Parts: sequence; structure tokens; C-alpha cells
Amino acid sequence: MNDPMNSATVGEAPKLPKVAPDGLAASIILAFLTTAGLFYVNIMPALVSGLIDGLGFSQQTAGYVASANVYGASLGAFTSVFLVKKLPWRRTAVVTLLALVAIDLVSTLVLVPEVLIPLRFVHGTTGGLLVGVGFAVIARTHAPDKSFGMLLMVQYGLGGVGLMTLPRLVPLFGTPVLFYALILFSLATLCMIPFLGSYPAKQHSLVTAEDESGARLYIKPLILGLLAVFAFQAANMGLAAYVIELGKHYGLTTGSISTTLGIANWIAVLGAVAVYVVGIRNGRLKPIVAGTVITLVGMALFHFSAYQPAFVAANIITGITWAFLIPYLLGMCSAFDGHGQMAALSGFFSKMGLASGPLVAALVVGDGAYDLIINLALFGTLLSLVAAFLPAQLLDERDTPHSGNE
Repeated sequence: MNDPMNSATVGEAPKLPKVAPDGLAASIILAFLTTAGLFYVNIMPALVSGLIDGLGFSQQTAGYVASANVYGASLGAFTSVFLVKKLPWRRTAVVTLLALVAIDLVSTLVLVPEVLIPLRFVHGTTGGLLVGVGFAVIARTHAPDKSFGMLLMVQYGLGGVGLMTLPRLVPLFGTPVLFYALILFSLATLCMIPFLGSYPAKQHSLVTAEDESGARLYIKPLILGLLAVFAFQAANMGLAAYVIELGKHYGLTTGSISTTLGIANWIAVLGAVAVYVVGIRNGRLKPIVAGTVITLVGMALFHFSAYQPAFVAANIITGITWAFLIPYLLGMCSAFDGHGQMAALSGFFSKMGLASGPLVAALVVGDGAYDLIINLALFGTLLSLVAAFLPAQLLDERDTPHSGNE
């Protein structure tokens, strides 16, 4: 997947210094690149609440808008699986970012769900393609798990800013402020792309083992790994999309809820930092099991949200473990392929989970069935652990001789 835009002789790409391909700066830029296509997920509670408060959408309709956005991302991510080996990633990133800016600008003018839902689906499809490209490039780095960890650091750090400020800005400036925030992020990312290197595809692939028995061996674990990503993302986003409304249901104020979510997102960066620092020195299975158990405890605390310290603790715990676990799950899937296709495919399953969670929650929320939403999130998280066990164990056994070098 050689990119003609990487050449210093092309007029559109001046001779700018390139960051080290596996360095910290590259990880940060790749995190921005991958986040830009799906940043609305990081401010999803603010988006759902803003549509309800700013445009008068019902809880169900706001959930449908959010789901349409992420289902579109699923389509884009799925499409990217077949394109990442063929399209020049840098040019594709630039084009999709410009398209996202244009669609977000149009979204600021739309006031009815009948138009906004399909428009956000198109936005999601475009962003999903960008995310798939970003995932494929991350899979070509030396340590994808660490790069995914940096991705979560950026998402939670900036997501925390959005969740703390946007719910307060909607009453003052209206719902368009949500889309302006997305535009600003896309433009910032555009300015960073020229500093990245070429990232050619790796030559190894665990999915296509040397013989038939080897190939058969890795298909089942890969499918289980993808299912783990889907279940984990659906469980967490189904709950997160309605967390502001959940807090209101239990008598908390919008100001206190948004402050809690912003602080929780910043603290959650610690989970991603842990992934970046630790990597897979201790394998993948142990951190996945430990993180899932803690996630279940944090989710259960949402049942006691009427007691504000419990609501705060639940958001902090689940925020940290979300940022901690998803890099391991995505990195696990990426380990099965060196070209980035499996990373892009894991991005598709991730988006499907992120879309399906709010959709299921919207279908069951009714007049405030938040206990049911919490219980569904607990079930989905447990299912994710069951699915991840075999592929994580297999990769740990395979990497044992080299684990000391990670």
C-alpha cells in the first residue's frame, strides 16, 4: 500500500520532517487520525443529551441518531477491510477528513430526525473508512497494543473535555456546537498527517499460516476475538450513551453529571497509560481477565446511582477499564495479520458493537428502564470475557518465548 503522497517530490507534500514511525509522536498522531473518524462516540452522552435538550428529540429518537452514526461507521469500517491493501492510506485519510468536515457543517443546519438520521449514517460511513485506515496503519507499527493504548489516551483526554463543556454549551449556543467540536477535531488532524511516515505493510500473517492445519487453527480464535470486541463495545456504549439520562433519572443535576463524566474521562486515561507502559510483557489473558472483573464491579455500581459517590465511582472504574481493555482486545485481533486487514475488521466489529449498544438501549429504555440497561451491559461484558479467553490464551502461548522482549 505505497502512498504516492509520501514522496517529497510531490508538490502537495512539501519536505516536512517525519516523526519516528514507532515513536511517541507517531503514536499520538495516529491516535488523532483514528479518533477523528469516530470522535462523536467519545462525546456520545453529550450528543444524545444535546439532541434531547437542544432539538427536543425524544430519548428513543436521540438514540436512533447515535446508532445511525455508528452503524454507518460499521459499514465504512467493513468496507475498509477490502480497501486498506489497495488505497494509499494518506490520500484516503485527507479525503475522508474533508468529507467529514463538510457533512458536520450540513448537520448544523438540520433540525428534524428524518433528515439527520440518514445524514449521520453517511457521516459514520465516511468516518468508519477513516478509522479502518487508521487501524490498519496502527497494525503496522512495532507494538499495536501500545498504539491502541495511546489511541485511548487521546480519546479519553479530549472526550473528557467535550463531556465537561458541551452539555453546558448546548443551552447557550444550540445543538450545532456539538458538530463544530467535531469539525475542529478533523481540521486539527488534517494538519498532523504530513508528519507521518509511509508505514508499509508487514510481511507476516498468523491467519494465513504456512499449512492448512495452521490456517484452520487461527480462524476460530480470530472469530472469538472479534466477538469479544463486539460484545465489549456494545455493553459499554449501550450504558454510556444514556449515562447522562441515567444520572438525571436518579435525581442528579446536569452540571454535576457532566463534571463527573469529564473528570472520569480524564482519570480513565490511566487505563490507557497502563497499556502503553506495560504492553504484553505479562501476556494478554491476565490483564483481560483482571480488567473484566473490575469492569463488572464498576457497572454494578450504577444500580446505586441515587447515591452520587456511587455514580462517580462507577464512571471512573468503567472509564479506566474501558480504556485499559479495548487496546488489548483490538491488539489481540491485530496480532493475527500483518497487513492491517484484521485490524480493520476488528474496527468493523468494534463499530457494530458501539452502534448496537445504544440501539438496544433505546429499544428497552421506555420510561426509564435503566436497571435493565445496566444488567444488559453486565451480561455483554461477561460474554466478551468468555469469547476472549481462547484467543488470548493462544497468543500468550505462542508469544511466551518472546514475551521478555515486549
